[in-house]
Amino acid sequence: MRKSGKKLAVAGFAALSLIVAACGGSSDGESSACETTTPVKLQLQWVTQAQFAGYFAAQDQGFYAAQCLDVTIVEGGVDIVPQQQLADGAVDFALSWVPKALASREAGANITNIAQIFQRSGTLQVSFKDAGITSSADFAGKKIGNWGFGNEFEIFAALTKAGIDPATGVELVQQQFDMSGLLAGDIDAAEAMTYNEYAQVLEAINPDTGALYTPEDFNVVSYEAEGVGMLQDAIWANADKLASDAAYKDTAIKFVAASIQGWAFCRDNAEACRDIVVAKGSTLGASHQLWQMNEVSKLIWPAPMGAGMIDAAAWDRTVTLAQGTKNLEGSTVLTAAPTDGAYTNDIVTAAYAILDGLGVDYKGEAFAPMTVTLNEGGN
Repeated sequence: MRKSGKKLAVAGFAALSLIVAACGGSSDGESSACETTTPVKLQLQWVTQAQFAGYFAAQDQGFYAAQCLDVTIVEGGVDIVPQQQLADGAVDFALSWVPKALASREAGANITNIAQIFQRSGTLQVSFKDAGITSSADFAGKKIGNWGFGNEFEIFAALTKAGIDPATGVELVQQQFDMSGLLAGDIDAAEAMTYNEYAQVLEAINPDTGALYTPEDFNVVSYEAEGVGMLQDAIWANADKLASDAAYKDTAIKFVAASIQGWAFCRDNAEACRDIVVAKGSTLGASHQLWQMNEVSKLIWPAPMGAGMIDAAAWDRTVTLAQGTKNLEGSTVLTAAPTDGAYTNDIVTAAYAILDGLGVDYKGEAFAPMTVTLNEGGN
Protein backbone atom coordinates (compact mmCIF):
# COMPACT_ATOMS: atom_id res chain seq x y z
CA MET A 1 0.00 0.00 0.00
CA ARG A 2 0.99 3.65 -0.10
CA LYS A 3 3.83 4.66 2.21
CA SER A 4 3.66 8.46 2.26
CA GLY A 5 6.85 10.32 2.99
CA LYS A 6 9.14 7.32 2.67
CA LYS A 7 11.56 6.61 -0.15
CA LEU A 8 11.17 3.22 -1.78
CA ALA A 9 14.29 1.29 -0.95
CA VAL A 10 14.88 -0.58 -4.17
CA ALA A 11 18.57 -0.97 -3.49
CA GLY A 12 17.68 -4.01 -1.45
CA PHE A 13 16.57 -5.78 -4.59
CA ALA A 14 19.97 -5.50 -6.29
CA ALA A 15 20.55 -9.21 -5.89
CA LEU A 16 17.51 -9.99 -7.99
CA SER A 17 18.86 -10.04 -11.51
CA LEU A 18 15.50 -9.31 -13.12
CA ILE A 19 15.04 -6.03 -11.30
CA VAL A 20 18.52 -4.62 -10.88
CA ALA A 21 17.48 -1.63 -12.98
CA ALA A 22 14.65 -0.65 -10.65
CA CYS A 23 15.05 2.88 -9.30
CA GLY A 24 13.99 4.46 -6.06
CA GLY A 25 11.21 6.89 -5.45
CA SER A 26 8.29 7.54 -3.19
CA SER A 27 4.81 6.25 -3.76
CA ASP A 28 3.35 9.74 -3.40
CA GLY A 29 5.01 10.79 -6.62
CA GLU A 30 8.34 12.13 -5.34
CA SER A 31 11.00 10.17 -7.23
CA SER A 32 14.70 9.86 -6.62
CA ALA A 33 17.14 10.10 -9.50
CA CYS A 34 16.80 7.49 -12.23
CA GLU A 35 19.78 6.94 -14.47
CA THR A 36 17.32 6.38 -17.29
CA THR A 37 13.53 6.56 -17.57
CA THR A 38 11.84 4.04 -19.81
CA PRO A 39 8.88 5.31 -21.85
CA VAL A 40 5.96 2.86 -21.86
CA LYS A 41 2.66 2.95 -23.72
CA LEU A 42 -0.33 1.04 -22.32
CA GLN A 43 -3.34 0.49 -24.58
CA LEU A 44 -6.69 0.42 -22.77
CA GLN A 45 -9.56 -1.54 -24.27
CA TRP A 46 -12.10 1.21 -23.69
CA VAL A 47 -12.40 4.85 -22.70
CA THR A 48 -11.30 6.37 -19.40
CA GLN A 49 -13.27 4.88 -16.52
CA ALA A 50 -12.70 3.06 -13.23
CA GLN A 51 -12.38 -0.25 -15.08
CA PHE A 52 -8.77 0.95 -15.49
CA ALA A 53 -8.43 2.82 -12.20
CA GLY A 54 -5.41 0.84 -11.03
CA TYR A 55 -3.32 2.03 -13.97
CA PHE A 56 -4.39 5.64 -13.57
CA ALA A 57 -3.64 5.41 -9.84
CA ALA A 58 -0.19 3.95 -10.50
CA GLN A 59 0.46 6.90 -12.77
CA ASP A 60 -1.05 9.48 -10.41
CA GLN A 61 0.53 8.15 -7.21
CA GLY A 62 3.99 7.84 -8.70
CA PHE A 63 4.20 4.05 -8.60
CA TYR A 64 5.34 3.88 -12.24
CA ALA A 65 7.78 6.74 -11.72
CA ALA A 66 9.24 4.93 -8.71
CA GLN A 67 10.14 2.09 -11.09
CA CYS A 68 11.68 4.59 -13.54
CA LEU A 69 8.83 4.18 -15.99
CA ASP A 70 7.22 7.06 -17.89
CA VAL A 71 3.84 5.54 -18.71
CA THR A 72 1.45 6.94 -21.29
CA ILE A 73 -2.07 5.49 -21.07
CA VAL A 74 -3.79 5.30 -24.46
CA GLU A 75 -7.59 5.29 -24.55
CA GLY A 76 -9.47 2.61 -26.45
CA GLY A 77 -12.61 2.79 -28.55
CA VAL A 78 -15.00 0.80 -30.72
CA ASP A 79 -12.57 0.68 -33.65
CA ILE A 80 -9.43 -0.08 -31.61
CA VAL A 81 -8.27 -3.67 -31.06
CA PRO A 82 -5.80 -3.42 -28.15
CA GLN A 83 -4.02 -6.71 -28.77
CA GLN A 84 -3.50 -5.82 -32.42
CA GLN A 85 -2.06 -2.45 -31.41
CA LEU A 86 0.38 -4.42 -29.29
CA ALA A 87 1.23 -6.91 -32.04
CA ASP A 88 1.76 -4.06 -34.50
CA GLY A 89 4.24 -2.36 -32.16
CA ALA A 90 2.12 0.75 -31.57
CA VAL A 91 2.15 0.18 -27.79
CA ASP A 92 4.27 -1.76 -25.32
CA PHE A 93 1.48 -3.45 -23.36
CA ALA A 94 -2.25 -3.86 -23.88
CA LEU A 95 -5.34 -4.80 -21.90
CA SER A 96 -7.73 -7.31 -23.41
CA TRP A 97 -10.18 -10.06 -22.56
CA VAL A 98 -8.53 -13.47 -22.86
CA PRO A 99 -10.74 -15.05 -25.57
CA LYS A 100 -10.44 -11.98 -27.81
CA ALA A 101 -6.68 -11.88 -27.40
CA LEU A 102 -6.34 -15.62 -27.98
CA ALA A 103 -8.35 -15.30 -31.19
CA SER A 104 -5.92 -12.62 -32.37
CA ARG A 105 -3.01 -14.80 -31.29
CA GLU A 106 -4.35 -17.71 -33.31
CA ALA A 107 -4.54 -15.33 -36.27
CA GLY A 108 -0.84 -14.51 -35.93
CA ALA A 109 -0.45 -11.88 -33.19
CA ASN A 110 2.48 -13.16 -31.09
CA ILE A 111 1.34 -11.90 -27.69
CA THR A 112 1.32 -13.41 -24.23
CA ASN A 113 -0.71 -12.85 -21.07
CA ILE A 114 1.65 -11.71 -18.31
CA ALA A 115 -0.86 -10.71 -15.60
CA GLN A 116 -4.49 -11.76 -15.18
CA ILE A 117 -5.85 -8.74 -13.33
CA PHE A 118 -9.57 -9.66 -13.34
CA GLN A 119 -9.96 -13.07 -11.72
CA ARG A 120 -13.69 -13.36 -12.41
CA SER A 121 -16.09 -12.46 -15.22
CA GLY A 122 -18.23 -9.37 -14.75
CA THR A 123 -20.64 -9.97 -17.65
CA LEU A 124 -24.39 -10.06 -17.02
CA GLN A 125 -27.62 -10.27 -18.95
CA VAL A 126 -30.17 -7.91 -17.39
CA SER A 127 -33.94 -8.04 -17.88
CA PHE A 128 -37.04 -6.61 -16.29
CA LYS A 129 -38.51 -8.82 -13.60
CA ASP A 130 -41.76 -9.43 -15.51
CA ALA A 131 -39.84 -10.98 -18.45
CA GLY A 132 -39.26 -14.05 -16.28
CA ILE A 133 -35.65 -14.53 -17.37
CA THR A 134 -33.74 -16.02 -14.46
CA SER A 135 -31.22 -18.22 -16.28
CA SER A 136 -29.76 -18.62 -19.75
CA ALA A 137 -32.29 -21.40 -20.42
CA ASP A 138 -34.94 -18.66 -20.37
CA PHE A 139 -33.30 -16.88 -23.31
CA ALA A 140 -35.17 -19.13 -25.75
CA GLY A 141 -37.44 -17.10 -28.03
CA LYS A 142 -36.34 -13.80 -26.47
CA LYS A 143 -34.61 -10.72 -27.87
CA ILE A 144 -31.10 -10.96 -26.48
CA GLY A 145 -28.89 -7.89 -26.73
CA ASN A 146 -25.15 -8.07 -27.32
CA TRP A 147 -22.40 -5.62 -28.24
CA GLY A 148 -20.49 -7.78 -30.69
CA PHE A 149 -16.75 -7.14 -31.18
CA GLY A 150 -15.95 -10.33 -29.27
CA ASN A 151 -18.00 -9.31 -26.23
CA GLU A 152 -20.70 -11.84 -27.13
CA PHE A 153 -18.66 -15.02 -26.57
CA GLU A 154 -20.10 -15.70 -23.11
CA ILE A 155 -23.64 -15.26 -24.44
CA PHE A 156 -23.02 -17.89 -27.11
CA ALA A 157 -21.40 -20.17 -24.53
CA ALA A 158 -24.46 -19.85 -22.28
CA LEU A 159 -26.82 -20.56 -25.18
CA THR A 160 -24.77 -23.60 -26.17
CA LYS A 161 -24.80 -24.92 -22.61
CA ALA A 162 -28.57 -24.42 -22.43
CA GLY A 163 -29.06 -26.31 -25.71
CA ILE A 164 -30.28 -23.24 -27.59
CA ASP A 165 -29.14 -22.64 -31.17
CA PRO A 166 -28.00 -18.98 -31.28
CA ALA A 167 -28.97 -18.82 -34.96
CA THR A 168 -32.58 -19.94 -34.52
CA GLY A 169 -33.45 -20.21 -30.84
CA VAL A 170 -33.18 -16.52 -29.94
CA GLU A 171 -33.36 -13.16 -31.67
CA LEU A 172 -29.94 -11.58 -31.25
CA VAL A 173 -30.11 -7.79 -31.21
CA GLN A 174 -27.11 -5.54 -31.83
CA GLN A 175 -26.95 -3.43 -28.70
CA GLN A 176 -25.43 -0.02 -28.17
CA PHE A 177 -22.93 0.36 -25.33
CA ASP A 178 -25.71 1.47 -23.01
CA MET A 179 -29.05 0.23 -21.66
CA SER A 180 -31.38 2.35 -23.76
CA GLY A 181 -32.65 -0.68 -25.70
CA LEU A 182 -33.71 -2.46 -22.52
CA LEU A 183 -35.32 0.61 -21.00
CA ALA A 184 -37.21 1.29 -24.25
CA GLY A 185 -38.49 -2.30 -24.42
CA ASP A 186 -36.62 -3.12 -27.62
CA ILE A 187 -34.53 -5.82 -25.91
CA ASP A 188 -35.76 -8.48 -23.49
CA ALA A 189 -32.36 -9.04 -21.88
CA ALA A 190 -29.45 -6.64 -22.34
CA GLU A 191 -25.75 -7.36 -22.02
CA ALA A 192 -24.16 -5.47 -19.15
CA MET A 193 -21.04 -5.37 -17.05
CA THR A 194 -21.47 -5.44 -13.28
CA TYR A 195 -19.38 -2.29 -13.06
CA ASN A 196 -20.95 -0.24 -15.85
CA GLU A 197 -24.19 -0.90 -17.72
CA TYR A 198 -25.95 -2.54 -14.77
CA ALA A 199 -25.37 0.67 -12.84
CA GLN A 200 -26.85 2.63 -15.75
CA VAL A 201 -30.29 1.06 -15.28
CA LEU A 202 -30.11 1.74 -11.54
CA GLU A 203 -29.34 5.39 -12.32
CA ALA A 204 -32.45 5.72 -14.52
CA ILE A 205 -35.86 7.00 -13.40
CA ASN A 206 -38.68 4.47 -13.25
CA PRO A 207 -41.60 6.29 -14.94
CA ASP A 208 -44.09 4.32 -12.83
CA THR A 209 -42.66 5.57 -9.53
CA GLY A 210 -40.78 8.74 -10.38
CA ALA A 211 -37.83 7.33 -8.43
CA LEU A 212 -34.74 5.46 -9.51
CA TYR A 213 -35.07 1.84 -10.52
CA THR A 214 -33.94 -0.64 -7.87
CA PRO A 215 -32.31 -4.09 -8.16
CA GLU A 216 -35.71 -5.58 -7.30
CA ASP A 217 -37.05 -4.32 -10.64
CA PHE A 218 -34.69 -6.58 -12.59
CA ASN A 219 -33.47 -10.13 -13.01
CA VAL A 220 -29.76 -10.62 -13.54
CA VAL A 221 -28.09 -13.62 -15.17
CA SER A 222 -24.41 -13.81 -14.25
CA TYR A 223 -22.25 -15.72 -16.72
CA GLU A 224 -19.78 -16.46 -13.96
CA ALA A 225 -22.60 -18.09 -11.95
CA GLU A 226 -23.80 -19.90 -15.09
CA GLY A 227 -20.42 -21.57 -15.38
CA VAL A 228 -19.49 -19.96 -18.69
CA GLY A 229 -17.57 -16.95 -17.42
CA MET A 230 -14.37 -16.33 -19.40
CA LEU A 231 -11.29 -14.53 -18.17
CA GLN A 232 -11.41 -10.85 -18.94
CA ASP A 233 -9.03 -7.92 -18.35
CA ALA A 234 -5.41 -9.09 -18.55
CA ILE A 235 -2.11 -7.38 -19.31
CA TRP A 236 -0.61 -8.64 -22.58
CA ALA A 237 2.97 -8.30 -23.75
CA ASN A 238 4.86 -8.82 -27.01
CA ALA A 239 6.01 -12.45 -26.84
CA ASP A 240 8.93 -12.01 -29.24
CA LYS A 241 10.39 -9.11 -27.25
CA LEU A 242 9.75 -10.88 -23.96
CA ALA A 243 11.87 -13.80 -25.14
CA SER A 244 14.68 -11.85 -26.79
CA ASP A 245 14.92 -8.42 -25.14
CA ALA A 246 16.13 -8.44 -21.51
CA ALA A 247 15.36 -4.74 -21.08
CA TYR A 248 11.76 -5.24 -22.23
CA LYS A 249 11.35 -8.17 -19.84
CA ASP A 250 12.70 -6.04 -16.99
CA THR A 251 10.27 -3.26 -17.94
CA ALA A 252 7.40 -5.76 -17.99
CA ILE A 253 8.21 -6.90 -14.45
CA LYS A 254 8.35 -3.34 -13.13
CA PHE A 255 5.24 -2.33 -15.06
CA VAL A 256 3.21 -5.25 -13.66
CA ALA A 257 4.47 -4.58 -10.12
CA ALA A 258 3.53 -0.91 -10.23
CA SER A 259 0.16 -1.69 -11.84
CA ILE A 260 -0.74 -4.19 -9.12
CA GLN A 261 0.37 -1.62 -6.57
CA GLY A 262 -2.08 0.78 -8.20
CA TRP A 263 -4.89 -1.75 -7.92
CA ALA A 264 -4.06 -2.39 -4.26
CA PHE A 265 -4.19 1.36 -3.67
CA CYS A 266 -7.62 1.54 -5.30
CA ARG A 267 -8.85 -1.43 -3.26
CA ASP A 268 -8.04 0.48 -0.09
CA ASN A 269 -8.83 3.99 -1.36
CA ALA A 270 -11.91 3.65 -3.57
CA GLU A 271 -13.00 7.28 -3.25
CA ALA A 272 -9.52 8.56 -4.08
CA CYS A 273 -9.41 6.41 -7.21
CA ARG A 274 -12.89 7.58 -8.15
CA ASP A 275 -11.56 11.13 -8.00
CA ILE A 276 -8.46 10.23 -10.02
CA VAL A 277 -10.56 8.73 -12.81
CA VAL A 278 -12.99 11.65 -12.86
CA ALA A 279 -10.06 14.07 -13.02
CA LYS A 280 -8.61 12.09 -15.94
CA GLY A 281 -11.68 13.04 -17.96
CA SER A 282 -14.24 10.27 -17.58
CA THR A 283 -17.56 11.19 -19.15
CA LEU A 284 -19.39 9.19 -16.46
CA GLY A 285 -20.32 10.79 -13.17
CA ALA A 286 -18.84 10.50 -9.69
CA SER A 287 -21.38 8.11 -8.16
CA HIS A 288 -21.19 5.88 -11.24
CA GLN A 289 -17.39 5.80 -11.03
CA LEU A 290 -17.46 4.92 -7.33
CA TRP A 291 -19.89 2.07 -8.11
CA GLN A 292 -17.57 0.97 -10.92
CA MET A 293 -14.51 1.11 -8.68
CA ASN A 294 -16.25 -1.03 -6.06
CA GLU A 295 -17.49 -3.60 -8.57
CA VAL A 296 -14.14 -3.86 -10.34
CA SER A 297 -12.45 -4.51 -7.01
CA LYS A 298 -14.83 -7.46 -6.53
CA LEU A 299 -13.47 -8.96 -9.76
CA ILE A 300 -9.87 -8.69 -8.51
CA TRP A 301 -10.04 -9.19 -4.73
CA PRO A 302 -9.59 -11.33 -2.82
CA ALA A 303 -6.84 -12.92 -4.91
CA PRO A 304 -5.67 -15.98 -2.93
CA MET A 305 -2.81 -16.69 -5.34
CA GLY A 306 -2.03 -13.01 -5.79
CA ALA A 307 -3.45 -10.35 -8.08
CA GLY A 308 -2.32 -10.97 -11.63
CA MET A 309 -1.52 -14.65 -11.14
CA ILE A 310 -3.03 -16.77 -13.92
CA ASP A 311 -5.06 -19.64 -12.49
CA ALA A 312 -4.60 -22.67 -14.74
CA ALA A 313 -8.12 -23.96 -14.03
CA ALA A 314 -9.76 -20.65 -15.00
CA TRP A 315 -7.51 -20.45 -18.06
CA ASP A 316 -8.42 -23.97 -19.14
CA ARG A 317 -12.13 -23.24 -18.70
CA THR A 318 -11.84 -20.15 -20.87
CA VAL A 319 -9.93 -22.05 -23.56
CA THR A 320 -12.37 -24.98 -23.52
CA LEU A 321 -15.35 -22.65 -23.85
CA ALA A 322 -13.63 -20.70 -26.64
CA GLN A 323 -12.97 -23.94 -28.55
CA GLY A 324 -16.47 -25.33 -28.09
CA THR A 325 -18.71 -22.29 -28.49
CA LYS A 326 -20.06 -21.67 -31.99
CA ASN A 327 -21.07 -18.31 -33.39
CA LEU A 328 -23.84 -17.62 -35.89
CA GLU A 329 -21.70 -18.88 -38.75
CA GLY A 330 -20.90 -22.11 -36.95
CA SER A 331 -17.29 -21.18 -36.26
CA THR A 332 -15.71 -21.34 -32.83
CA VAL A 333 -13.69 -18.57 -31.19
CA LEU A 334 -10.60 -20.81 -31.25
CA THR A 335 -10.06 -23.67 -33.66
CA ALA A 336 -7.43 -25.32 -31.44
CA ALA A 337 -5.86 -25.01 -28.03
CA PRO A 338 -3.39 -22.11 -27.77
CA THR A 339 0.22 -23.00 -28.46
CA ASP A 340 2.85 -22.82 -25.73
CA GLY A 341 3.61 -19.32 -24.53
CA ALA A 342 0.06 -17.98 -24.54
CA TYR A 343 0.53 -17.07 -20.91
CA THR A 344 3.28 -16.98 -18.32
CA ASN A 345 3.33 -16.46 -14.56
CA ASP A 346 7.05 -15.68 -14.59
CA ILE A 347 6.55 -11.93 -14.90
CA VAL A 348 3.99 -11.57 -12.14
CA THR A 349 6.03 -13.84 -9.85
CA ALA A 350 9.05 -11.58 -10.32
CA ALA A 351 6.82 -8.56 -9.75
CA TYR A 352 5.81 -9.96 -6.36
CA ALA A 353 9.46 -9.73 -5.26
CA ILE A 354 9.24 -5.96 -5.77
CA LEU A 355 5.89 -5.73 -4.02
CA ASP A 356 7.07 -7.82 -1.07
CA GLY A 357 9.88 -5.34 -0.52
CA LEU A 358 7.42 -2.45 -0.60
CA GLY A 359 5.04 -4.15 1.84
CA VAL A 360 2.21 -4.19 -0.70
CA ASP A 361 -0.66 -6.60 0.03
CA TYR A 362 -1.27 -8.17 -3.37
CA LYS A 363 -3.71 -10.82 -2.15
CA GLY A 364 -6.32 -8.61 -0.46
CA GLU A 365 -7.72 -11.38 1.71
CA ALA A 366 -9.40 -8.86 4.03
CA PHE A 367 -11.14 -7.02 1.19
CA ALA A 368 -14.77 -6.14 1.86
CA PRO A 369 -16.81 -4.25 -0.74
CA MET A 370 -18.50 -1.01 0.18
CA THR A 371 -22.12 0.03 -0.32
CA VAL A 372 -22.46 2.66 -3.04
CA THR A 373 -25.45 4.95 -3.48
CA LEU A 374 -26.09 5.80 -7.12
CA ASN A 375 -27.50 9.14 -8.20
CA GLU A 376 -29.64 9.88 -11.23
CA GLY A 377 -27.49 9.75 -14.32
CA GLY A 378 -24.55 8.56 -12.24
CA ASN A 379 -23.70 12.09 -11.10
